[in-house]
Order: sequence, then C-alpha cells, then structure tokens
Amino acid sequence: MIVPTGTADVLLRTEGRAGFITLNRPRALNALTHPMVLAVDAALTAWEHDPAVHTVVIEGAGERGLCAGGDIRAIHDDARAGGTASEAFWRDEYRLNARIARYPKPYVALMDGIVMGGGVGVSAHGSVRVVTERSRVAMPETGIGFVPDIGGTHLLGRAPGELGTHLALTGGPVGAADAILTGLADHYVPSAELPALIDDLTRLPAREAVARHAATAPPGVLTEQREWIDPCYRAETVETVVERLFDTGAPAAKEAATTLLTRSPSALKATLATLRRSRSLATLEEVLDLEFRVSCAALATPDLVEGIRAQVVDKDRNPRWTPATLPEVTEEAVARHFTAPAGGDLGLAAARRAVGDQGPRTGA
Repeated sequence: MIVPTGTADVLLRTEGRAGFITLNRPRALNALTHPMVLAVDAALTAWEHDPAVHTVVIEGAGERGLCAGGDIRAIHDDARAGGTASEAFWRDEYRLNARIARYPKPYVALMDGIVMGGGVGVSAHGSVRVVTERSRVAMPETGIGFVPDIGGTHLLGRAPGELGTHLALTGGPVGAADAILTGLADHYVPSAELPALIDDLTRLPAREAVARHAATAPPGVLTEQREWIDPCYRAETVETVVERLFDTGAPAAKEAATTLLTRSPSALKATLATLRRSRSLATLEEVLDLEFRVSCAALATPDLVEGIRAQVVDKDRNPRWTPATLPEVTEEAVARHFTAPAGGDLGLAAARRAVGDQGPRTGA
C-alpha cells in the first residue's frame, strides 16, 4: 500500500517495507531549505518507531540529481541581513546529518546525478550509499567563499592519503568509482537499474536488494593521481600546496593549482585548518560542532556573499575576494573561524555524551 504524505518540497510515501523521502524542488536541483530539513527529520522520527518501515530511502525528483546543496541564494540574502536564519538552518541541518549517521534502520541514499554540499549531508552519512554512472559528488564550497560543512571534513578527512584534501580545497566533483574510493559512497548501480532497485527495496532487506543490482563502477581517475596528490597536499600551508602542484609537471596537478588560485584565499586556508583539526576528532558530532563554528564565522566574512553573488546571483564568475591573495590571509584571520558563535555552540558532542553511545548502526 502506498501512503503519500509530506509537503510540496519533500514528498513522503511508504510502500511495502520501505519509506521513501523524495526531495522535490527539481527546478532548483532539489536544493535544501530549512522547512525541507525539518520535514526529513520528522519523517525519520515517525519511521524510526514504525514497525512496518524496515528501510528508509532518499531520492531526488527530476533528472538532474539528488540535491545540489543548501539554498545558497537564501544564505546570500540572509548573510547580507545578519545571518540569523542561516545559523538556525545549520543547527537543524547538522543535527539531521548526525541523526542520519546513527539512524537505527538502513538508510539508502540514491546518489544519482548531482550530489553536492548539503546533498552529500543527507546521503553520504547514510548506511547504504548508491552511486551511478551519472553521479557527480562534490563539496564545492571554497568556490563560493565557504568551507566544506555538513560533516564534509569528517568524510573527506578519512579518505585515503590526501585525496580528501584535494577534493575539499578544489571543490572538484568525482564520479562513481572515485566516490566509492574516497568513502563517499558504497555501491555502484547503473542508472537504468534504479527502478528495479527501488522495487526490490519495497520487498527485500536493503543490502540484499542492492546486491541484486550492484556492479563494478567505470574506472575513476584518483587512484593514478595519488602519485602527485599525496605529496603535494601533505604540505603545511595552502601556498606550499600550490607551489608543489605547479612543480610536479603533471598537467592535472597544474590544473588543480590553477583552480585553487580562483578559490577564496580565506576559505582555502580555513578549509585546510578545519580538515586537519577534524582528523584528530573521534566522532562525527565533534566535527559538526567544529564546522558549525566555522560556518557561522563565514557569515561575517565578505567572501561568502561575494562568492554566491559571482556564481549564482550575477553569474559573472568573477569573484573579488577579500583578501585577494593567500599571503594576505593571516593566521589570526583563520583562527577567528574557530571561536564560539554569538548564538552559542551546536553542542552535538555533549548531547551524545549525555545519552551515551548506543553503538554503530547495522545498516542491515
């Protein structure tokens, strides 16, 4: 029996043993708004205690992808007005990311097409993550003067070698094989098989259903590129990373260096510092607490508004960063990203300690 509920932007239905969440803003590439985050969280609450729902599936409406991230036009307007709405949005979004990571039932993310920023947050923390030949997974925040959030530095910080540093700083997208290699996904299923997979998820345990359709992903590029990625991105500063990339002589490394020089210098340095700090933290909740500080600090910087203006509002693709160069970004400016926001810390790690660790999900 199919029981549809939800709101216009988040469609919910139960069918067989599965509950389906469909992000439904296809014209905006299913970009997340605050009400959408609350609607997804409410569905997870209802289905967590519903014995008829054994598996939760999240998908995106339309043909272009699961989710392009948060609604950055709204963040742009709010940052210009003081940033209070964005801070409230992130509090609930990051709590949702942590909840997805510890959800007690299989949470299947169909990461078909574009999956970026906040879209990674509602998918890559799930227990069963499926990519296709159409998948383009990225954390592109440095291109808009922001820093990877939604637990992105937790995920990328645990990728093999320095692959996560490369993806975090450049913001470049990866396909299916490289998403699996870097720990952003688990299984490859050809996009033509998704309807059959969805049908099987209504009848079978999640991992059994996925196993019926999983295949070997087309080859990626990152494994071969590790010969220059690892030594270059192991550097202590972004300036040295750029120098090493240019010095390798590899065309792809030079392309990465050129890309870095188009990104916000402040965001690049804050991203590297956040990524290095997140590696020393034991839990996703601790990383989300850290990222919340960094995100709130970014609201007070000129680069976030300018980056969104250049990429999304005016679309001139010519951001004027402040400061304009890497050497101009001081250690003091980077350190300010890690101070507690005026509205108070997120407090996810403390909340988890208060209730105790209930152990990992089974994902079965």
